[in-house]
Amino acid sequence: MRYEKGHRDASRERILQAASERFRADGIAASGLARVMKDAGLTNGAFYPHFESKAELVRESLVAALDAQAGQMRQILAADGLEGLIAAYLSPKHRDNPQDGCATSALAAEIAREPLETRSAYTGRVAAFAELVAAYLPPHASDREAAATALLATCIGTLQIARAVDSTEMSDRILAAGQEAALTLLRTSASSAT
Repeated sequence: MRYEKGHRDASRERILQAASERFRADGIAASGLARVMKDAGLTNGAFYPHFESKAELVRESLVAALDAQAGQMRQILAADGLEGLIAAYLSPKHRDNPQDGCATSALAAEIAREPLETRSAYTGRVAAFAELVAAYLPPHASDREAAATALLATCIGTLQIARAVDSTEMSDRILAAGQEAALTLLRTSASSAT
C-alpha cells in the first residue's frame, strides 16, 4: 500500500510524541512499545520501520522533549526572566502534568541507566539549559555556570520531591520552599555581581 508523501514522517512524529509523553508520565521501564504504539494510534508493526530499538526511541524522544523544553524556557525567560521561569517550573500545573513537563525531573534516574549515546545526548542538552539560564543572570555575577547549575538542580530536585509525596498540601509546601530557595540563589548571584 502506498501512502501520501509525508506519511512516514508524520507517523514517526506521532510515535516520538506518544513515547515522550508516555515515558514522562509512567517512566521508561514501565512503558512498553505496545502501549506507545497504541498511544500513537499505530500498530506494533509500524514501529520498526522508524526505530531499530526501544533504546533508539528513548534517545530520540528524550532529545525531542528536551529541545521543546528549551524553546519553552526561552519564551518564558524572554517574557518574565528567571523569576518567571522558576515560578512556572515549580508550579502545581507542572507538578501535576509530568507527561507535558520536564523530562529531567520525570526521568533523571532512568536516564542514568540508559546507553552512553543517550546519556551523551542528554548531557549536551543539560549543558545548553545551564548556558541558557546563565545568560539571564546578572552580567557580572561570579561563576555564572555554577549559579545556573545550582538553580537548575534546586528546581529539578524540588519538583521530583513534590511529585513523590502523597499529600498535595505537603507537595505545595515543597514547591513554595523550592521557589524561595531558587529565588534566594538568584538574589545571591545578583548581589555577587555588585
